Amino acid sequence: MNRLHQRLRALPREVLTGIRRGIEKESLRVRPDGMLADTPHPAGLGSALTHPHITTDFSESQLELITGVHTSVDACLAELTEIHQIVYRHGGDDLLWCTSMPCRLPADDDIPLGQYGKSNLGRAKTVYRNGLAHRYGRRMQTISGVHYNFSMPEAAWPILQRADAGSGSVIRYQTDAYFHLIRNFRRHSWLLLYLFGASPTVCGSFVAGRKHGLREFNAGTLFLPGATSLRMGPLGYQSDAQASLAVSFNSLRSYAESLNAALTKPYPPYEAIGLRDGEDYRQLGTTLLQIENEFYGTIRPKPRFRSGERPLYALGERGVEYIEVRCMDNDPFCPIGIAAGTMRFLDIFLLHCLLHESPPDTPEEIAAISGNQHDVAECGRDPELRLTRGGDTLRLDEWARELLDECAPIAAALDEAHRGSAYRDALAAAATSVADSSTTRSARVIAEIDATDDKSYVAFALAQSGQHRRTLKDLPLPAELAARFARMADESLAAQRRIEAADGVPFETYRQQYLSRDLLGGALLRSYS
Repeated sequence: MNRLHQRLRALPREVLTGIRRGIEKESLRVRPDGMLADTPHPAGLGSALTHPHITTDFSESQLELITGVHTSVDACLAELTEIHQIVYRHGGDDLLWCTSMPCRLPADDDIPLGQYGKSNLGRAKTVYRNGLAHRYGRRMQTISGVHYNFSMPEAAWPILQRADAGSGSVIRYQTDAYFHLIRNFRRHSWLLLYLFGASPTVCGSFVAGRKHGLREFNAGTLFLPGATSLRMGPLGYQSDAQASLAVSFNSLRSYAESLNAALTKPYPPYEAIGLRDGEDYRQLGTTLLQIENEFYGTIRPKPRFRSGERPLYALGERGVEYIEVRCMDNDPFCPIGIAAGTMRFLDIFLLHCLLHESPPDTPEEIAAISGNQHDVAECGRDPELRLTRGGDTLRLDEWARELLDECAPIAAALDEAHRGSAYRDALAAAATSVADSSTTRSARVIAEIDATDDKSYVAFALAQSGQHRRTLKDLPLPAELAARFARMADESLAAQRRIEAADGVPFETYRQQYLSRDLLGGALLRSYS
């Protein structure tokens, strides 16, 4: 804590008010009857390949809405609201499914893959998704969530480096500091599942034909009594194959080398799937990971890419420029999937992860982190749950109170910088949920489902989604905003046509060239040698 206080005191107001964040929010498009929509990406939304704010994730029916980078929580939420308004303007009768676990799903093969046009780039994106389908099944890929992108302003890094009495490259210090943050985040992210997990139930169609340990809440609705986020548990966005990857986050070098093997060495079970079926591709490659994005994790180090770069190479060239939090469920009680209080708690939490001491991880700790995540996902509201820390166990609420106490000076500093009380209010709300699990989001979901006439997850989510649609459609949509998004849609379609016209090599050549690009190059990565 002494080091945390020392670092926190070093940060001036303009750094704390200059924290940058952005949101990527996934939602399924759903018919009014609660079934997955089977229609193409709405034409009025432009090209899913090139639009800067509206694209698709795994499925053609799974929208991904992307804000810009903001130094204000309220401005970020305002932009996300505007994007939702535009989507509903062009979405016909479709609803945006408000929860992370999917709606009623058709047979696995009938879930449509995202389509991105006839260019090599667009085709590669669809082939990658086909590989995911063959490896993990399409149902798992329809799980949605909110990704929170976070970065410190550039002015923070020389200040923190001086506070640590460090020397050398500021870029390397910044990259090491983000890995420092990531290690602590992985240790403590179970707290986010407890507080903000909102997927304690699933529709029975999600697990049709699969073994599971869920209980029946009512016909068609399955749950676990103490669950917080089934999305982040063994039934959710997980991979048995990737469980063998003990990726170390001790440095850029250890991270890159851990992933490099998975990206370059053939993996027999995926070799058995095969690469092609005639002229159709079953997957991009037969390695454990087709590309870097296939690695599932609660948080990712991110660079800003240049055209054609592989993510690992970009990290090795320029270091970590921001982090992406990937463990947040959609908030079914918020029309746009995430509320201001949640974002402010994330800011507090991520600053704690950055400023607190962060010892190196070990294979034993990596295994314990995974166990804690799954335990909290499946039974986090069990008052007797004990988590593993440093070879010992302690109760979830004890550990949570310790973390929230350590976060108190950070919330106070942020409030002082912003001249308000919103950060302390967010921390107080978290403390209330630790003291009383019935106030957590997952408990509220269970209570709301129990209050419906047929006690149905689908009925609950359908009603919430319908209310959110009405709320967003009732908001005024300025003519200049509608015109700006119409221009963006047209420009994105033109950009896709240019990409398609510029292709100069067959797809197989393009695929081989992309997968053979240097992963472990880059001046910064070489500095770790």
